[in-house]
Amino acid sequence: MSSPHILVVDDEPEIRNTVKDILEDEGYSVSVAENAQSARESRIEQTPDLVFLDIWMPKEDGVSLLKDWKENEGMSTPVVMMSGHGSVETAVEATRIGAFDFIEKPLSLSKLVRVTTQALASHKSGRGHAEVEQVVQPVGSSPQLKQLREQCERAAQTETEILISGEPGSGKTMLARYIHANSNRSEQPFIEVSGAAFTNENSAEQLFGGAGDEPGLLDQANGGTFFISEVSELDLQTQALLQSVFEKKSFVRAGSGESVALDVRIISSTQHDLNQRISDDTFREDFYYLLNVVPLRVPALREHPEDIPELLNYYVEHYVNQQGMNYRHFTLAAQNYLRYYSWPGNVLQLNNLVQRLLAIGDGEEISQDETEEALMSDRVALAQGGAIGLLDAVLDLPLREAREAFEKEYLIRHLEKCHGNVSRLAERVGMERTHLYRKMRALGVTPKKK
Repeated sequence: MSSPHILVVDDEPEIRNTVKDILEDEGYSVSVAENAQSARESRIEQTPDLVFLDIWMPKEDGVSLLKDWKENEGMSTPVVMMSGHGSVETAVEATRIGAFDFIEKPLSLSKLVRVTTQALASHKSGRGHAEVEQVVQPVGSSPQLKQLREQCERAAQTETEILISGEPGSGKTMLARYIHANSNRSEQPFIEVSGAAFTNENSAEQLFGGAGDEPGLLDQANGGTFFISEVSELDLQTQALLQSVFEKKSFVRAGSGESVALDVRIISSTQHDLNQRISDDTFREDFYYLLNVVPLRVPALREHPEDIPELLNYYVEHYVNQQGMNYRHFTLAAQNYLRYYSWPGNVLQLNNLVQRLLAIGDGEEISQDETEEALMSDRVALAQGGAIGLLDAVLDLPLREAREAFEKEYLIRHLEKCHGNVSRLAERVGMERTHLYRKMRALGVTPKKK
């Protein structure tokens, strides 16, 4: 049987020859092309099983070539786009047209090989990328998100335990799946369990299997990744049980009594401070050190608001392409308004907002007024529940700290309504601007620039 044939299209000789050498070392047959016209000719000479296509090329760019192949020639060959100037908008546009995936330069050898395997597998089975792997990388071009992606891809190449921390809705589970997809275990199971789902009575049965031949969670995860979401919710007995299993790298299967070797990658997540849980005697210190070999933190959305336009575009395209919703775009005013929103529900709340506006709205534009109205229900819920929670927390503080906590929350809320404009904020709260700037610096409230 002949090896799969791959076409590499890139106007930079060093890039296309490097990719060619790597893929040939993996046993593939590879041809190269320096531009769109050369790629067309090469494809006529020999139909490739996979194409790696650079986006930015002289005369005709890669997206235009892909669109021509897909729309005018009905090409079914999977195409992976490459770019050293990648953006979420470009990736989304390429995916919408029919690209299998999008990888950034400088190319990661492990990711190049992994994507090649997945693309060829999808072509052979007749499935698209979405059916092969439901994985989304952290979306955004901010320094925080770029650093997070790099950390994930480095960590993915190890077998060490990873602990992901972050606020509710920030995307901890998505990050765990992204790490799994970039690891050597990507073709193996990803088993997710919730810490709150275990109790003293049922943890052994869930982990090791029930009566008969029913497999437990560890059996299902063997060879792949075992992800514990909200690990802080595990009771102490289950923590001790898992620690023993993870350290021994084996468990006894229920029913048969057979000892089974355990080969899993362990990832866990938490929204709570585990050091505080250790102080409260609700989390085992030795279990914490076992899990926290590589700590990763997902930033809250309010910490990287410059990514909000990209996130809006990503989710709009997702619901249009995957669920057939009508296309609508956010006006610049609406985007600016959302950049100064506090996002207590983080990316999950933004995702929910986009879905809601596409489902119930009319017209191609989503205005600022419509956006504010859609968020009103969230604000009402937070005012009813969150304000009470804030009051309870503040009442437990010393007077000076309680006053500072209230003032900080008060200024943040009003700064949102003023779209980050400190002059308007000064008028709104009745303070002189110089005094207001000093107060904001003291409280750690930073006005965001448009």
